[in-house]
Amino acid sequence: MTVEIVAESAVPVGLPPASMIERMTLILDAFDGATPTLTLLGLAERTGLPRSTVHRILDQMIRLRWLAHTPGGYRLGLRVLELGGLAAEHNELREVVSPLLYDLSQRTGLVGHLAVLDNREVLVLERAGGRSRSAIPTRVGGRLPAHCTAVGKALLATLDPGVAEASLRAGTGPRTPHSINDRVELHRELARIRNRQGVAVDTEELMTGVGCVAVPIRGRGVALAAISLSGTVDGERAALDTVRLARALSEVATEAGRALAPRQGRLR
Repeated sequence: MTVEIVAESAVPVGLPPASMIERMTLILDAFDGATPTLTLLGLAERTGLPRSTVHRILDQMIRLRWLAHTPGGYRLGLRVLELGGLAAEHNELREVVSPLLYDLSQRTGLVGHLAVLDNREVLVLERAGGRSRSAIPTRVGGRLPAHCTAVGKALLATLDPGVAEASLRAGTGPRTPHSINDRVELHRELARIRNRQGVAVDTEELMTGVGCVAVPIRGRGVALAAISLSGTVDGERAALDTVRLARALSEVATEAGRALAPRQGRLR
């Protein structure tokens, strides 16, 4: 009986993860509220990885700011805190805006998007399906070039020209024959958007056969995100009713901005 128990316990429960991402995840998951600091030995015991492997990975994670040295060993680094703050910000935006966006999508039959600006790209936080959803291959978590999307241009137009210019350097090539490919013309477009109180329009600039209207969501004057409505357009169909859609989007953006204003200290 004793021999059987020893033999059974000697059988490994599972092989250690082979990929670097899985090993890094094991190390990050080893930390918790009760043990915010761990030694090399503690990390090896909690992860089940060889100490030499943990030490090698720790050096890389410290260099990349996932972890940091502390007198008692290692702790989570600033990169984890930064990403956690971004996740909280995005969750609050989605919590407030998503119901409004879905209702607007249902009323118009168009695809709604909620997005934030990240350098030269926009990150899609929410997508609300409409009748044209199959023709518009966007997804939550997807990234799109800011210069040829309505949401991106709506957000770029809220920045100082110098800051917007920094966001437009390199990699701003055309997506379709309708994309703006000249930096001077792009700045003219941003000026036109400012003159329209933030309303941005994409007429087949990102995808052929797809049009879009967008407006920024402001909280205490600061643009937190942008929302849009997209639909299919072609030579046989009239363009999107920009005025009507801009009015509906602006109403939703105003309502969302009022709801987000008290939380803005956490969103910035």
